[in-house]
Amino acid sequence: MNKKTNTWLFILGATVFNILTTIISFVVLLAIYAKFIMGLLPEESAAWGFPVIFIAAIALSFVLYRVILKYLLKRFDVEKYFDPIFGRRGQNKIRKD
Repeated sequence: MNKKTNTWLFILGATVFNILTTIISFVVLLAIYAKFIMGLLPEESAAWGFPVIFIAAIALSFVLYRVILKYLLKRFDVEKYFDPIFGRRGQNKIRKD
């Protein structure tokens, strides 16, 4: 496989990982909310739990994604395996006059 293929496979894998992390976080937070918190709140305010849990699941998956990505970037030489999508970092553009 070449660098371009590795890059697109990484993007695909990272996207799937982020979506699965969001879904799992949502289910776990919803279960915690239903088991422990929902009974303590009045019925009028219990409906606010769903949007709060949804936003918290997205935030939690974002934080987890960032931590794992930072770890992987330290562990692997990114420039060796992946091709930049938008251009090379740190190289000056050559002017043609």
